[in-house]
Amino acid sequence: MNPSATVRSLQQRITQMQPLRLDDRALPTAAPLRPLLPGGALRMGSSYSVHGSLSLALALLTAASAAGSWCGIIGIPTFGAEAAAALGIALDRCILIPHPGADTFGLAGALSEVLTVVLVHAAERPRHGDTERISARLREHGSALITTSSWPHPESSLRVTGSRWSGLGQGEGILGDRELSVQSEDRRGQQQHLVRFTAGALAATPTGAAPPLAATPPLTATPPLAPTPPVALVATLPGSHRASSPEPHGAGELS
Repeated sequence: MNPSATVRSLQQRITQMQPLRLDDRALPTAAPLRPLLPGGALRMGSSYSVHGSLSLALALLTAASAAGSWCGIIGIPTFGAEAAAALGIALDRCILIPHPGADTFGLAGALSEVLTVVLVHAAERPRHGDTERISARLREHGSALITTSSWPHPESSLRVTGSRWSGLGQGEGILGDRELSVQSEDRRGQQQHLVRFTAGALAATPTGAAPPLAATPPLTATPPLAPTPPVALVATLPGSHRASSPEPHGAGELS
């Protein structure tokens, strides 16, 4: 065998086996959410848990989506295309599986092989075998997982401890602004943060913001929106056949 070819092959194998440098593992992350995460960004090969707000979970996808990455959303039948677009998710690069059935985590593992960020909303806790397989695939393919259920050893766990809406005047106006108090728990310890949404999109938190809100039950600030038909966005992945998809419907409810 040609010695030069042998050396090149060995160099390639060593490069593939070496871990990525820390900076290479960072995924685009919205500026208002960077203080919530260790290292200030989502990381390739890592998992994150978000409790108490689908809007916060979806917001973690926005920067990567806007930068051109493909994202997947599993298990949100009330997903609203207009609300997701206002948040900053590129719908033409979004794979939506609103009703995954009993194979939620199997689908999450499969999508993590081809998509950059996958969000899973599941009522049930994942089995140990599921978490091991998915974690291995995240590391192998450099993707990130966001889940609204408990997940073992996440890079960061985010929990909404308070929620406040604003925008109503004296008998008029709309509830357009929302402020969340979020507790993060990761290798830095526990920290408190404020996350603001204005007109459905992330807003910068001003310097010297007020201390975190007192804990309040989620989703009690406004009456529930009328149910809307689920939107199934099935886009074309490289090497796949295009499947037809219905037109996006209303905004739906992102809590």
